[in-house]
Amino acid sequence: MKFDTVVLGAGIVGVSVAVHLQKRGRKVALVDRKPPGNETSFGNAGLIQREGVYPYAFPRDLGTLLRYVRNESLDVRYHADAMLKVAPFLWQYWRNSHPEKHAAIARSYSTLIEHCVSEHRALAADAGASALLRPIGWMKVFRTAGKQDAETRLAERWRQEYGVAFESLDATRLRQAEPDLDTALLGGLLYTESDSVSDPNALVTAYANYFERLGGRFFFGDADSLRPQWEVDTNEGTIQASGAVIALGPWSDHASARLGYRLPLAVKRGYHMHYAARAEARLNHPVLDVENGYLLAPMARGIRLTTGAEIASRDAPKTPTQLAAVEPIARKLFPLGERLDDEPWMGRRPCTADMMPIIGPAGNHKNLWFAFGHAHHGLTLGPVTGRLIAEMITGEPTIVDAHPFRVERF
Repeated sequence: MKFDTVVLGAGIVGVSVAVHLQKRGRKVALVDRKPPGNETSFGNAGLIQREGVYPYAFPRDLGTLLRYVRNESLDVRYHADAMLKVAPFLWQYWRNSHPEKHAAIARSYSTLIEHCVSEHRALAADAGASALLRPIGWMKVFRTAGKQDAETRLAERWRQEYGVAFESLDATRLRQAEPDLDTALLGGLLYTESDSVSDPNALVTAYANYFERLGGRFFFGDADSLRPQWEVDTNEGTIQASGAVIALGPWSDHASARLGYRLPLAVKRGYHMHYAARAEARLNHPVLDVENGYLLAPMARGIRLTTGAEIASRDAPKTPTQLAAVEPIARKLFPLGERLDDEPWMGRRPCTADMMPIIGPAGNHKNLWFAFGHAHHGLTLGPVTGRLIAEMITGEPTIVDAHPFRVERF
């Protein structure tokens, strides 16, 4: 039960860290309370977003803010009883979303995004899971000319600054690509260099199985039992390790706080539901209904409808009001059939106030490392984060400059 490194958290980030360390000859234990890929990594839109060079900012225009205050928006809802606690985080989030600060953040963030597709493809090939990746891109669709023009200008900016590839689709080309979507749509944007995943849980499971084939060990255990320098209790006994990596997603703040770290973290909750497609209808790409803030994605289980963000306490009871609100709209966008899940799934996105993940040494403890805070891009950035952490731990040259993601920035 002695290891070089114990990785806490078996979502896409933790599994990727464990794989990359094991590939570099380290003896690694991966610990979680659930099987790999069964928390936040289980339910998402399945996008590997090569276009996501600008992380999702807090809106700053007055009209949008007033709409959010009414708490009736389709893309963002909040729990009133959580707002006092989360207010300091939201204030910092809003400040960091100023256009100049957001642009500076993107210059660092884009260095990770640049490698997201290539690192997933390499890891999937090694794990025998390439069939789960679909190199088909994903699209935004539009109901109004104003929104289409604004999003097209944004995509043009991303192309000029970071080489993001996209295709503008008029109504005719959109119908050719997606003949079963609502014919009232005016057009779309297709991000051609992004991949999508047919089953995110299966992909994380495949990566975890590859980790075990490399000689790594998975244990069921309690991250709250982590003790310097470094021990953690599992179902098979106490693990001792020379180093530890906290990759617990939305639970990372609790684990780090027990060790004395106070970090500006919060969660954005989200929901999904699977549906059958009516008759012979087929959805070929993941599709974001921009005006209404939900996404439909073809998955192995059916058509997955994913919601926007819910600002709430991490462990508050489910309130899938957004799902109920957008489902009738989604049924008009695409011919959805019956629900395939007994109840809506809820997940929690771990977010930092500056929209960038925390990747690197903890600072106040020897051989303790952080890898969390990826917000909407956990699936996207899992493999590149895993490689970066492994390179830092083993002293190799790093795939990107890790300095912008250090915990000391807080």
